[in-house]
Amino acid sequence: MITAGLAMAFPGLARAAVQATTRGAQESLSLWYEQAAGPWVEALPVGNGRLGAMCFGRVAQERIQLNEDTLFAGGPYDPNNPRSLAALPRVRALIDDGRFAEAADLISSSMMGLPKTQMPYGAAGDLLLDFQGATEAAAYRRWLDLDTAIASTRFSDGKVQYKREVFASAPDQVIVIRLVATGGVMNFDLGYRHPRETSYGSTDYTGAKVETAAPPMPWDYREPLRADERPSSLSLRADGADALLIEGRNVAAAGIPSALRYAVRVQALGDGAITPRGDRIEVRDATTVTLLVAAATSYINYADVGGDPVGMVRAQTAAAAAKPYARLRSGHVHAHQALFRRLSLRIGAGAADPRPTNRRIALAEQQPDPGLAALYVQYGRYLLLSSSRPGGQPANLQGLWNEGTNPPWGGKYTININTQMNYWPAQSANIAECVEPLLRMVEDLSVTGAVTASKGYGARGWMAHHNTDLWRATAPIDGPLWGMWPCGGAWLCQALWDHYDYHPDPVYLRRIYPLLKGASLFFVDTLVEDPQGRGLVTSPSISPENEHHKGVATCAGPAMDRQIIRDLFGWTLTAHALLNDSDAAFAAELAAKRARLAADRVGAQGQLQEWLEDWDAGAPEQQHRHVSHLYGVYPSEQINVRDTPALIAAAKVTLNTRGDKSTGWATAWRLALWTRMGEGERAYGILQGLLGPERTYPNMFDAHPPFQIDGNFGGTAAILEMLVQSWGGEVRVLAALPKAWPEGALRGVRARGGVELDLDWADGQLKLLQLRGKPGQVVKVRYGERLTGMKLDGKGSATLRG
Repeated sequence: MITAGLAMAFPGLARAAVQATTRGAQESLSLWYEQAAGPWVEALPVGNGRLGAMCFGRVAQERIQLNEDTLFAGGPYDPNNPRSLAALPRVRALIDDGRFAEAADLISSSMMGLPKTQMPYGAAGDLLLDFQGATEAAAYRRWLDLDTAIASTRFSDGKVQYKREVFASAPDQVIVIRLVATGGVMNFDLGYRHPRETSYGSTDYTGAKVETAAPPMPWDYREPLRADERPSSLSLRADGADALLIEGRNVAAAGIPSALRYAVRVQALGDGAITPRGDRIEVRDATTVTLLVAAATSYINYADVGGDPVGMVRAQTAAAAAKPYARLRSGHVHAHQALFRRLSLRIGAGAADPRPTNRRIALAEQQPDPGLAALYVQYGRYLLLSSSRPGGQPANLQGLWNEGTNPPWGGKYTININTQMNYWPAQSANIAECVEPLLRMVEDLSVTGAVTASKGYGARGWMAHHNTDLWRATAPIDGPLWGMWPCGGAWLCQALWDHYDYHPDPVYLRRIYPLLKGASLFFVDTLVEDPQGRGLVTSPSISPENEHHKGVATCAGPAMDRQIIRDLFGWTLTAHALLNDSDAAFAAELAAKRARLAADRVGAQGQLQEWLEDWDAGAPEQQHRHVSHLYGVYPSEQINVRDTPALIAAAKVTLNTRGDKSTGWATAWRLALWTRMGEGERAYGILQGLLGPERTYPNMFDAHPPFQIDGNFGGTAAILEMLVQSWGGEVRVLAALPKAWPEGALRGVRARGGVELDLDWADGQLKLLQLRGKPGQVVKVRYGERLTGMKLDGKGSATLRG
């Protein structure tokens, strides 16, 4: 379903978005299991971009864990340190003198944000459905159908067969839970558990290998609802004859008081007796029950928390209750498939694997399973569609799904790699609408980040450091080792530019140009001369999260900064020319400064230097998870196999030192890097590790560990890159195809320039390539050593047969 907001944000996509196909019906698109979920990382996610739920599929007590994408802690706040600007000259002088530890100490005391942390993302509680009379659970199965975006559970108890379906409807903005008993009736009580802190230190979240034959959950398993899980700030009561209304407040954090109100409303419809009783709903003698769940907060924007969550959830559940279940379901499925079915992927023969998904993951590193890689791509697309839709918040560190009020790393937006990686597959995977929430967040950051640029640096324009949150905080946080990095906002601009590059549209370009220009102005004002004459550099900065000497990351001009700024200035100059901006002086200054950025350097070991100085060999952590200085290889294209072979060779030396195994997202980045360099066999080996049980949980969530969703998205983008790459004005087909994937078919993948591709391959060779785009457009296609200019005909298509 195309909303007005979507059409305004991305006018060039309005027609394509409604062209649902039947492509998905030809694939194996299901995660399935033979037992109920135990820990949270076994539950199955549903989401509509704003509301999310984790479905456990338990028999005696079903658990549906809820999320709402604005339920962060705290409230509007100004984190900018008033001492920052005065300290800046001294910090730069200390860096120039090589007194990095002293510079870091001064940054810590005078430049870090107040508070030194940001606000965490929180859960919206749990629905607990306690069933009476269950004695067994035979023929049990639960599954998530990616093509319909419905999580289902099926089992029998004696002569009674039970079926449950859960989905998060984008058109109706509710979570729908359908329960059906065939051959008998259901009796259950529905209760609510308030959001709570959760332990992430247990073995459930460590990423340890999962047993391939884990014992099933006991049929009578029930989680107790303790009195201390109903805090005084929570109001839970009947709301009419068939509904439960929960009202509460978000939590305070780091001295920032609670400012958000939230509401959850659950309405029960069915053919039995439905009775609100105190803090529960009793359902008796029912064969069919539909639960409608709405959740909202008082958040309007990062500066306004005056919304009416109770009014919103009442209106949403009432509107949904006026529709029959079949209409709710069909509306949800149609809206999902209009986006999801644009792309299909088959790797291998395409026969459905008979093993449950957890078994396939457990054996991924031991047995070839090309279909699992294809499923991983479609699951990544499903997760991005479910956690980032127009009108909502961007996908955070855990996408949309989080179990407690204390998620790992706050569950916020880490913008020194993780948020950016979330959007790597959005364009190529043909779900570009998912970028719209990120665009709106960058527009917010251009306002709050202008304050940080002025107060912290005395600069024009806007900027952000390595993290932000719902309140669009842009000051440096955590400490100098992590937070004093000025390029977070600039890197976010890449996702905005990529959308233009894949979907050229002048209306959209005019919208993002002020963001590009403002981000560039900040660096026009803050770049400084390297005292050794090597060019313009940032100062102070870090190479994200990596120490160059023990305990110290503070430096000037790390490679990643120079690469990001080179891209940013280039995008801005291109937009300036395309839009005929009259500010010629700005363009001239920007071009001059871009030309004077310090160049990439190769160190004594033959590696691509991470810093201006050749410190790599002595850095304390040789296998560091971040490979920040390889931004120029991927996701950028500054360093590539066609134009800069010497730098590619140096990048390979760096990657060999770093190693192939790392955290989940860092493994995905390594996969993308080797893929971009055309090393299909090396990439395939890394992919096997990413798909295996140390980096993929039973529900296919990526294990950092614990769960971070960026690994899913980075892996999705990289797998598609193994088949189709789009950079340097060319489309590269099967550029990193491994021998383990001799045959397959890909439909609907996107390339830069507004092009869509279908391709078939067999015996490791391209058999068919079809292009769609603008009539008369010439597309340069490279396959092996062959470069072909394919001109699209009057209908905007062209075909190449291998």
